[in-house]
Amino acid sequence: MTGHALTSVACGVLAITAFAPDATALAPGGGRQAEMRTAQNKELERGKAPQSALNTLNDVFAALRGCWVPPPLDQSRPGMQITVQLSFKRSGEILGRPRITFEAAGASEDERLAYRVAVAEALKRCSPLPFTEALGNAVAGRPFNMRFIDERKLKRAEHAHD
Repeated sequence: MTGHALTSVACGVLAITAFAPDATALAPGGGRQAEMRTAQNKELERGKAPQSALNTLNDVFAALRGCWVPPPLDQSRPGMQITVQLSFKRSGEILGRPRITFEAAGASEDERLAYRVAVAEALKRCSPLPFTEALGNAVAGRPFNMRFIDERKLKRAEHAHD
């Protein structure tokens, strides 16, 4: 993506990497897209809803990252990816029903279910997001694509070979 900045934000148990101004990329259909990766750091707090008003797209992604708690390791899959598409109302509530648009190939039904539940719980934990009036007006009804990538077991395997 020529001319667009690459932004990485590490906070909570996820790191988001997204392209374009304001740490967002236009997804097909004009929506916003972000990538969230799990981190192997037990000191980071998990499952925390945002406490202050959100005024930027970076704030939205950080808030969702803070609400995410990946499935327990015994229910997880190395490198598992799941993408959810959702939109928000001006009030920060989720508009309609979030939709899973991608799940990694090769995952068992039990693994897929564990990740679907984790994503649903994260969205429930965060909703409604405390948007400022300006952010609510800017994002209302626009689609967001959030890709969750679980790298916990991958990182553990990398360190085992050191």
